[in-house]
Amino acid sequence: MPALINGNNFYVSWKRVFQPWLQGQPVVVLSNNDDWAIAHNDEI
Repeated sequence: MPALINGNNFYVSWKRVFQPWLQGQPVVVLSNNDDWAIAHNDEI
């Protein structure tokens, strides 16, 4: 049985633990090697 796990909020929440000034801000998390967006949050 295939499963899909949406980890967008997980990566954004992890960034906010170490950078609390990101609270309430729109955030996009990029990968290290090829600048792909791997996570985002839905805040405006």
